[in-house]
Amino acid sequence: MAGGNGTATQALLCRGLVKRYGTVTAVDGLDLAIGAGECFGLLGPNGAGKTTTIEILEGLTRPDEGVVRVLDETWGAGRDRALRERIGIQLQETRFFDKYSVFETIRLFRSFYQRGPAPDDVVRKVQLEEKRNAWVVKLSGGQRQRLSVACALVNDPEVLFLDEPTTGLDPQSRRQLWELVEGFRAGGGTILLTTHYMDEAQRLCDRVAIMDHGKIIALGTPGELIATLGAEHVVEFALENSAEIDFAAIEQLPGVRRVRREKDGWAVHADAPHRAVPGVLSALERGGAKLSRLTTHHATLEDVFVHLTGRTLRD
Repeated sequence: MAGGNGTATQALLCRGLVKRYGTVTAVDGLDLAIGAGECFGLLGPNGAGKTTTIEILEGLTRPDEGVVRVLDETWGAGRDRALRERIGIQLQETRFFDKYSVFETIRLFRSFYQRGPAPDDVVRKVQLEEKRNAWVVKLSGGQRQRLSVACALVNDPEVLFLDEPTTGLDPQSRRQLWELVEGFRAGGGTILLTTHYMDEAQRLCDRVAIMDHGKIIALGTPGELIATLGAEHVVEFALENSAEIDFAAIEQLPGVRRVRREKDGWAVHADAPHRAVPGVLSALERGGAKLSRLTTHHATLEDVFVHLTGRTLRD
C-alpha cells in the first residue's frame, strides 16, 4: 500500500498560482484541490502550463504568486526533506547512467530515501525481472519508462507525480504503464498525471482538469465533462469537392445537436446517430457533395477540448 502517515483529505492544493517566464505567463491564477487517494489528470496541449504546474507542486519550481500545499506541508518551510520522503516524481525525461543495470539504478535511487521497499521488490512490481541485470542503454522505450516509474516508487510514496508518462510508447508499453498506475491507485496512493492522450485520462483518472493558456477551462469527472457536449456520439466526415452545404440545416436534423468545422472536415455531435447519419447523408447528397470519409465514435474528452477551444489537443 502506498504512503504511510498522511492524514490530509486534500493531498494537493494550490490557490491563485501564477508563474511567469519573461512576458509569458505559463500559469495564470490556477486553483486546484486534489483529494487523498484520487487519480487526477491535467490535460491540455503542449504549452498549456501542465508541466510548469506539476513542477511547482513537486517543489522543483517556485511560483511567482499563490499558495501551494502538498500533504499539508509547504515548500520552503524547513521540512522539504521530510516532504520529499513522501512523494514520488517521474519527469517527462529522466537521464540514467547508460551502463548501470536496471537493479543498480533502482538500488541507487532507493539509497536516497530513509524507507521503502527492497530494490528487488520494485523490480518485480514494474515487471522488469528479465531485464534486472541489463544495462539501461539496452532497454526499449517502454522498459525505460517503467524504470523511470520504478525510481519514483522506491520510497513507497503517498503522492505520485507522472508527467506525460506514456508519450511515444507503443500500445503494449502504454497498457503496462497503465497497470502500474492502477496498482498504485488501488493501494491508496494519490496520483497527479499530465497527459495529452484522452483515452489514458478516461481510463485512469477520477477527475480531470483541462488547461489552456495557463488556466483551467473545465473540471470534473470524464463522464461529467463529456456530458456537457449534450451528445453521446460524433459523426465526422470530409468531402472530396467544395460543394455548397447548408450546415445550418444539418444542425436542425433529428438527433443532431451541433455541427463543428474541423481542419480536415466536419464533426456532427449527435445523441441519436441512427437518425442523424441518414439525415446527414441525404443533406450532403442534395448539396452535390462527394464524401471522402465518414466515421462515427463515442464522444471523448478530445471532443470536449475541441468544443471549448476550437483546437485539437495536439495543435
